[in-house]
Amino acid sequence: MTTTPRRIRRGIRRIVAMVGTGATVLLFATLTAGPAHAGTEHTQTPATAHGRTVTVHLDGKTFDVQLNRPTGVVPMRERHAGAHSASSDDTSATVYPPVTQTSGLQYGGGPLETTPVIYLDFWGSQWDGDSNGVQSYMQSLFNGLGAQGDTWSTVTSQYTDSNGNAPTFNGAVLGGTWVDNSSAAPSNAQQQDIAAEADNAAQHFGVSGPNVDIFVMSPSGTQPDGFPNAGFCAWHDWNGNVAYTNMPYVLDAGSSCGANSVQNQLDGFSIVGGHEYAEAVTDPEPSSGWVDSNSEEIGDLCAWDNDQTVNFSTGTFAMQPLYSNNDNGCVFSSQ
Repeated sequence: MTTTPRRIRRGIRRIVAMVGTGATVLLFATLTAGPAHAGTEHTQTPATAHGRTVTVHLDGKTFDVQLNRPTGVVPMRERHAGAHSASSDDTSATVYPPVTQTSGLQYGGGPLETTPVIYLDFWGSQWDGDSNGVQSYMQSLFNGLGAQGDTWSTVTSQYTDSNGNAPTFNGAVLGGTWVDNSSAAPSNAQQQDIAAEADNAAQHFGVSGPNVDIFVMSPSGTQPDGFPNAGFCAWHDWNGNVAYTNMPYVLDAGSSCGANSVQNQLDGFSIVGGHEYAEAVTDPEPSSGWVDSNSEEIGDLCAWDNDQTVNFSTGTFAMQPLYSNNDNGCVFSSQ
């Protein structure tokens, strides 16, 4: 197996589990080998060209989920050598150089989210208490993204699919919110558990397909896929049914995942969440969408790059810039 330069740079500790002939699955070194909690069981099937399929029994339900390599991995700030501090420059006009050298994003022939819809899945009964207001913050963020006046999301519209269709935004991208409080979220969810929970949420909302992105929001005190010891803040992937984002409770990692880096303690949720959202729009089935020669995506090339406030119709949020082929650099606006 060849390790990509991105993962070398980021220094994220992983182990490699070989499955079948030639297919690989990456697991963070801090994961436990057994089920995430008593209600979860895993059954593996032979690997395919698209990864491996695992049957997960989660809270009395059965899900067959596809596992690939998580992409768009947001590294912790201190582990990302290219990170730049916040600036007070005019975000609507400034072009920032990418934090890693690139020849630009190239199209791999796969789908894009041409009409993206985000579903927030607050996983676990732990979310019945939310003293920091994360649920409200994330709902406000995604009710602002895609809505009138959002020129940050439209940076993605320069990228088209094989039919020439580009991501379009005609209203808030938030399609729904669910607090899945039927039981507590596992303390150490593995990738397959997160993928299964994304399918659980997709069933709840009655959705599927590459335009759908399920944000699996884990509660405070949990370690989904080895967070925070594995050195990442979030990642996204495709489970065979929907795009999904593993969104840990990044405030538990403090400034390492953006807390108080721009305006308040919840900054990391919008910086990291925005990163994963934009990458799922342009590469929902990694890495068949828009990536560069090192498999960097639209958010990776600008991670922790002069994060600043961006105004949406629902408020002001800390955000990172996105890579623009049109501008040969990182921008906050399509204008």
